Amino acid sequence: MEVICLEDEAFYSLVEQVFERMKEKEEAKEDKWISAEEAMQKLRISSKTTLQKLRDEGKIRFSQPEKKHILYDLDSIYSYLEKHAKDTY
Repeated sequence: MEVICLEDEAFYSLVEQVFERMKEKEEAKEDKWISAEEAMQKLRISSKTTLQKLRDEGKIRFSQPEKKHILYDLDSIYSYLEKHAKDTY
């Protein structure tokens, strides 16, 4: 077994660097709930009417925490896209 010795400053510097990298990775994760603009971008559509149609037909999940504020479930958007993916020949 190999033992590595570090001075206090070097140890705490290393711990801070690890903490910063973990924090960056956590921030890089996508939110579960996204805005209408982000949903349209993921679906590659430009019409809010099309987005509303998908929502009204139950093809993608949404949440409405406030009257005019609608959020879309990212997982359901990915599921919708996978469901409509075509295999190559």
